[in-house]
Amino acid sequence: MGECLVPDSNAAAASILIVDDTPTNLALMVELLQPHYRTRVAINGEKAIALALGTEPPDLILLDVMMPGLSGYDVCRRIKADPRTRDIPIIFLSAMGAVEDETLGLQLGGVDYVTKPIRPAIVLARIRTHLAMAGQSRERERLVTRLEQQTSALSELNHTLEQRIADGVAQVERLGRLKRYFSPSVVDLMLSGNSDDPLKSHRREVAAAFVDLRGFTAFTEASDPEDVMHVIRQYHEAMGALVMSHGGSLEHFAGDGMMIYFNDPVEIDNPALVAVDMAIGMQARFTELKSDWHRRGYELSLGIGVAQGFATIGAIGFEGRRDYGVIGNVTNLAARLCSEAAGGQVLVSQRVHGFVADHVCSEFVGNMQLKGFRNPVAVYAVSPRRGPADDAQA
Repeated sequence: MGECLVPDSNAAAASILIVDDTPTNLALMVELLQPHYRTRVAINGEKAIALALGTEPPDLILLDVMMPGLSGYDVCRRIKADPRTRDIPIIFLSAMGAVEDETLGLQLGGVDYVTKPIRPAIVLARIRTHLAMAGQSRERERLVTRLEQQTSALSELNHTLEQRIADGVAQVERLGRLKRYFSPSVVDLMLSGNSDDPLKSHRREVAAAFVDLRGFTAFTEASDPEDVMHVIRQYHEAMGALVMSHGGSLEHFAGDGMMIYFNDPVEIDNPALVAVDMAIGMQARFTELKSDWHRRGYELSLGIGVAQGFATIGAIGFEGRRDYGVIGNVTNLAARLCSEAAGGQVLVSQRVHGFVADHVCSEFVGNMQLKGFRNPVAVYAVSPRRGPADDAQA
């Protein structure tokens, strides 16, 4: 009798391989199992191993021990040694009932050992039990695999989340640094990735405006500290609002003085005109503050200088204490022009005047010998251009 596949009407039923060299034993087992399972048979160990390693391995094997060629023990060793078949449950069916025979079968990997003559009800019960246990084992393995995959995915998610948090913290820290110097709109543009890191040293042509109070020293000597702080607060809030609205970058402010520049980190058209427009707006706003302060006995005025030229820009300082620096003659020139400006006056360099002359009223002040500059510097005073309404009121 050779190997054969006995059809079963239940295609979803478990598949059982019956291995025995006695045809009557095979026929008996097929008759017993056929109503419940799909069955295959093999009359020797070599055929059993071939079927077990085939494209459709059985769900369970009923294995005789005494067979020509490979014994049932040999077949069990081979099947359990192969990773593809080691999880198939094997039940020994044998006439060899000695304790050492059963012990050897279980040691080799058999899940059960039934002695002949068999009792059909016992065989069926044990088959059901071991098929159920094998199914539970496969389900556990599936769940373990799924859990391992979920754990791996969760670990990756945690790593990604940690990185996102670290990036977010770095972004917040960077935002905090940038907001010290730049207007909100400029900061938003930089954080969008459309501009380079402004704190990295670089060279750019900029328009620089230096702003300073006149009479501040005398005011602080004659006034209470609370009055001084109140005036400084009003001054900074008023001037700061104009810096922000014009998109200026604040290089520094200290007490009564501040330096603002334009055209970095975001390039703009005619930065000199924007700087002058801000400076004229500052003088107009200061006039309102000055009127209120005058009633309190504070005599203060504002001088502004504007220059344009190339500068080196970036973070300066040391680890733990860094500031923002704009280094170049353009900042020195703006500061010297501010020092020469009278209260209420905006003085500009000749280069700035060339960019704004068509938009404002200007007056040539003269060629001034400014501290730190070898040659005299041509200086202009600028003011708002008068419109028809202004002429009618005049």
